[in-house]
Amino acid sequence: MLLAVVRHAESTENATKYSGFYQDPRPWTGPAAHALSRDLVGLTPRGFRQCEWLRTAIEELVGRDLYVFSSPYRRALDTVELALPGRDTDVTELLCEQHYGDATYMTKRQLFALHPDTELDRQTRKHLWRPPGEGGESLAGGVMRRAVAFVEGLDGAESAVVAVTHHTAILALRSVLEGRPVTELVEEARVRKTPNAGVLVYERRGGGFRQVDAAEPDC
Repeated sequence: MLLAVVRHAESTENATKYSGFYQDPRPWTGPAAHALSRDLVGLTPRGFRQCEWLRTAIEELVGRDLYVFSSPYRRALDTVELALPGRDTDVTELLCEQHYGDATYMTKRQLFALHPDTELDRQTRKHLWRPPGEGGESLAGGVMRRAVAFVEGLDGAESAVVAVTHHTAILALRSVLEGRPVTELVEEARVRKTPNAGVLVYERRGGGFRQVDAAEPDC
């Protein structure tokens, strides 16, 4: 069985991160910011082009016989709709972005001013940092638990699987699939993240997975 882990195509948040969504002081409450991130942030024109690339790339990497899973965030669902049109999709919370709670779209300056007790973990132990407020989850805690559950749920799958998800969820999935410490993957991501519309392909052999291919868009 082949598993393609796909980061959603470029979103308006990715393109205007420091000129639009992160404002100081932030104009929204934590819950409103999270709702904005989850339900309203869609794709850019570049993201549309990346989806066109994905349509061909996924078929070349894992074939046409696919079972598709997606995060419920709009940018992931839009990626599926444009890159894999007409496919039945299993929308699952297990592939959600890390929930940043009251820290969603909050600048670091404002975050550390309001919640100084979070600064050490955020700066030096990012995998353990748990954002303040309702729903806030750490990478090593909530996101990892969801990644483990998703991978365990693939037992018995015969067709190729495509999972469209987010940066932090990909770190957790890679930790599970590759058997690597999440701290190591966090450090690598400080240098370079999986790009928007990037694809990592894993093959299940025996009781584990190994990476067999990867691709990223040139647009």
